[in-house]
Amino acid sequence: MSITPDEKTRLIKEYGTKEGDTGSPEVQVAILSSRIATLTEHFKTHKKDNHGRRGLLKMVAQRRKLLDYVKRQDEARYQDLIQRLGLRR
Repeated sequence: MSITPDEKTRLIKEYGTKEGDTGSPEVQVAILSSRIATLTEHFKTHKKDNHGRRGLLKMVAQRRKLLDYVKRQDEARYQDLIQRLGLRR
């Protein structure tokens, strides 16, 4: 239920600030968003997978923390990131 290496590489290239940038908050949020979307689809067919649901909730909380960090550091980066990812906030 994780993303493919090709998908991860694409996200790193798209959201990274430089070559090989895997640690920036933007990249981390993009990867988490992709994993969250994958898991959300998984739960549509596997409604009773509560162990997986706990992991999903942890990922959502981690993404929220990273987004809060970006917002504290630079409001413009935050707005750009949520707009590019299509997140509601």
